[in-house]
Amino acid sequence: MKRLDFLKEEVATLKNENRFIQPHVLQTAQDAVCVIDGKEVVNLTSNNYLCLTTHPKVKAAAIEATEKFGIGTAAVRTIIGTTSMHEELERRLAEFKGTEASLVIQSGFTSNTATCQSLMTSPEDVLISDELNHASIIDGGRLAKAKKKIYRHSDMAHLKEILETPEVKNSRRKLLVTDGVFSMDGDIANLPEIVELCEKHDVITMVDDAHASGVIGPQGRGTVAHFDLKGRVDIQIGTLSKAFATIGGYVASTKDLQGYMQSVARPFLFSSSHPPSVIATCLAGLDVIYNEPERLKKLWDNTKFFKEELKKAGFDTGHSQTPITPVMVGDTVKAQQFSKMLFDEGVFALSIGFPTVAKGKERLRTIVTAGHEIKDLEKAVAAFKKCGKALGII
Repeated sequence: MKRLDFLKEEVATLKNENRFIQPHVLQTAQDAVCVIDGKEVVNLTSNNYLCLTTHPKVKAAAIEATEKFGIGTAAVRTIIGTTSMHEELERRLAEFKGTEASLVIQSGFTSNTATCQSLMTSPEDVLISDELNHASIIDGGRLAKAKKKIYRHSDMAHLKEILETPEVKNSRRKLLVTDGVFSMDGDIANLPEIVELCEKHDVITMVDDAHASGVIGPQGRGTVAHFDLKGRVDIQIGTLSKAFATIGGYVASTKDLQGYMQSVARPFLFSSSHPPSVIATCLAGLDVIYNEPERLKKLWDNTKFFKEELKKAGFDTGHSQTPITPVMVGDTVKAQQFSKMLFDEGVFALSIGFPTVAKGKERLRTIVTAGHEIKDLEKAVAAFKKCGKALGII
């Protein structure tokens, strides 16, 4: 169609700026070692933290739910898309997060956008956000009618300065949103200080624990449990697509917020509900998290080993405190070359460039899982050394 010919120029621009994305194709189960684009590789790019994608109990739960409830609900949650399993999962996620209630929403992304949009409904409101928050929080802020205030990454002095401005002090509602674990750098939010400042200034706190749930804190309950802040963080957002290895998100908070959002949150109201198999896998995943603590221990043992080996080799891994370990490169083309060379060596580590990260902060983002064996990580480190030296990165 000639009316879409302008896209040829747009695509050409993306390619010239090294921003055009051609997805890699997974040809086996998402696992620590898998086949991508026809090649067996050590997979360092998956969010499959606890390696639940292939867990026998989780797979069996999906099959059983499909046999009982069918392949889907063919309805939104508020019509006839809420099954008894949805209610059970919401109850158990609230228990997991130490809150009164939770609401399961169709994705982690829409959990953030729905919450920001639903709570920040007036220009007299203010939404305060860390500058490195996830894209879903940024888009949630755009959908909200509130004014936006952005503080420098984890800069508590700057946050305090913003909270003390008359514009924020005199606003109708104030909502601070932060990632619990920042997805590109792997560092953890300074939640204790954030909470203290927000309590002092009567600000609602919302933590996106997408990369923390199942990973950080006792039994993987997230950053609120990690810092022993139960009852002091108003809203906890979680995703079901990372440690839980399926799809979806949830908002854990009060019963009032659950009731309010299931009545007004547009992504919840106008998207079909999860298939029963997905809800069943999440319930089974919770059982695994509680009953197989060795998975979380292995995740952190693997994380410690891999970080130490990369640092010993001379790589800059930033300020990561979690299984997300960036390998800083500082140049888009070189980061892409690094990723391609590693793939040729049997290691999959995707390059991340602008606009996902700032210019000059280009990197490879690696994630280890509980499914990796030490021999897998040793192979990866050897490949990193070989390719890093060839490119002059170390």
